[in-house]
Amino acid sequence: MSADVLPFARPTIDEAMVAAVADTLRSRWIASGPQVAAFEAALSAAVGGRPVRSFTSATGAMAVALELLGIGAGDEVVTPAQSFFASANVIERAGARAVFVDVDLATRNLDLDQAAAAVTPRTKALLPVHYNAPLDPAALAAFRARHGVRVLEDAALAIGSVAGGRPVGATGDLVSFSFHPNKNMTTIEGGALVMNDADEAGRVERLRFHGIVRLPDGTRDLEAAGGKYNLSDVSARLGLAQLARLGEWCRARERLAMAYFDALSGDDLVTPERLPPRTNPGHSWNLFTVLLPLADIALSRKQFIDAMQREGIGIGISYEAIHLTSLYRAKGWREGRFPVAERIGRETVTLPLFPEMTETDVDRVCTSLGRVLRSRAA
Repeated sequence: MSADVLPFARPTIDEAMVAAVADTLRSRWIASGPQVAAFEAALSAAVGGRPVRSFTSATGAMAVALELLGIGAGDEVVTPAQSFFASANVIERAGARAVFVDVDLATRNLDLDQAAAAVTPRTKALLPVHYNAPLDPAALAAFRARHGVRVLEDAALAIGSVAGGRPVGATGDLVSFSFHPNKNMTTIEGGALVMNDADEAGRVERLRFHGIVRLPDGTRDLEAAGGKYNLSDVSARLGLAQLARLGEWCRARERLAMAYFDALSGDDLVTPERLPPRTNPGHSWNLFTVLLPLADIALSRKQFIDAMQREGIGIGISYEAIHLTSLYRAKGWREGRFPVAERIGRETVTLPLFPEMTETDVDRVCTSLGRVLRSRAA
């Protein structure tokens, strides 16, 4: 690939995928239709045959999941303080209250002991996020049984991951996936929800399309005020082609992640505790995150990112601490409540990682990273 600009994420789209999408466009059936049905069937097969419905976004999938669970005003949902904003926003938009808990420094997954301590009589669900490692399905099942709550797994970063010997989504309660272009596979924009049975799938199908119920005489009725989140056939056709390559791409991501660990080994600034867990069975490596040693260098994170961009290397931030945004400060959350999430929010950066990269690209990133970190060493 070009040595000029290395973005931190890039979808793999080959000519066969372009042709498949073009064929779908030529068919003139471009809204939800046979390609959506085929894509959902393929996703279902990938998660052990559980029912799956696709959406225009993972955010939409989670919003409908909360509606399915009847979560609304007066309810509480426990969720990590360190994630993308959508995890908390869908709770607030449902009229419920997001109750934050801290996370583990290495995996960035929520602390289940803190989650248990946060449960109150108003708690209706747990919304954990698969982050730098797959969540433990047995631990989530035990939490659900012990506290009598539903569990909605935000697996936006985890399509292709394996947990407990099975694909993420093959077990658990409700599981949402994202197919944004910076994920391990893409439908341009899009997401999916894995459910427990045909009844839940039918209810979700109605909620994602206006609440419409088809009557025997061909007319339509409404049982609920649904939204509109249905995926297009154009997006689904791309998703079918992408899903067929997912395993290959996850293996490529793991190979590149190991190359990062090797290239960074022995670096006295980027120590192992600043990196994801290297021994990480089943992880699909959507991100390669690093905590910057800001106390040991004379650069701010913004200066670091700008300097790396001058070297032709794109850097992401995954993610800010949600409870310290203006929205959630206004709801009473403050610094000091979740020190691990806050540290990650201050120090985190995301290095380039996508299947078309090579080990030479990884070496280039790490060489630039070392040079930049030491360019104004304190």
